[in-house]
Amino acid sequence: MNVLSGFADISVAQLLLVAGMALLASLVGGLAGYGTGALMPLVLVPMIGAGPVVPIIAISAIITNISRLTAYFRYADRRRALIVIAAATLTTALGAYGYTRLSNAGAALVIGTMLILSVPLRRLAKRRDVRIGDAGLAASAVGYGVVVGGTSGSGVILLSLLMASGLEGAAVIATDAAISVVTSVIKISVFGLAGVVTAQVLAFALLIGAIAIPGAFLARAFVERMPVHIHTAILDVAVITGGLVMIFSAL
Repeated sequence: MNVLSGFADISVAQLLLVAGMALLASLVGGLAGYGTGALMPLVLVPMIGAGPVVPIIAISAIITNISRLTAYFRYADRRRALIVIAAATLTTALGAYGYTRLSNAGAALVIGTMLILSVPLRRLAKRRDVRIGDAGLAASAVGYGVVVGGTSGSGVILLSLLMASGLEGAAVIATDAAISVVTSVIKISVFGLAGVVTAQVLAFALLIGAIAIPGAFLARAFVERMPVHIHTAILDVAVITGGLVMIFSAL
């Protein structure tokens, strides 16, 4: 995968656009539990191509999720976090390795498809009021590992699994953040060994992560004042639109 293509002609205006989207994504993520992996590809893919997007978001996710975990730390469910991490570690690495074997067009198709599918999957799980125990959470986490390892925007799946296991509110956001830190480290390790973590990838990731830090704390301040369903509806539209654009561009 040629992750260097697309970086040469980045303007200051484009960097400001990335920074603005990073702040918005962190605010949405702090309120709804997901957002960065779903929103950032909408800006990054047209700018630098699909190839570097998952490595960039994986690195920036460590920073954004640490800040989110810090903001919501007392709500984190350590037991469920450990169950998911233990079950998803190997499959996350396998998913990340599979991603490194894709072309830019293939990466765009995978990311776009995942973004589009995430919306009905979340709504279906909510409508059916799905509930799972520890064994079901672990089994689901095995499959989730493959998806999170090789795509961006799959955080909504983990969000749905945690809610199905009985968590709600701030506990979902905090536990999701703890798990996401670990899965991001796994992905970065695989990407590093595959040679797709370059200086340019790191620069974009650090920009996104640094801008997103205050977003988690701003989101916590507004979490009781701003209806989550409004943000979720807006995000759903943006996710589906962005997914369709990626697929059409790849085809």
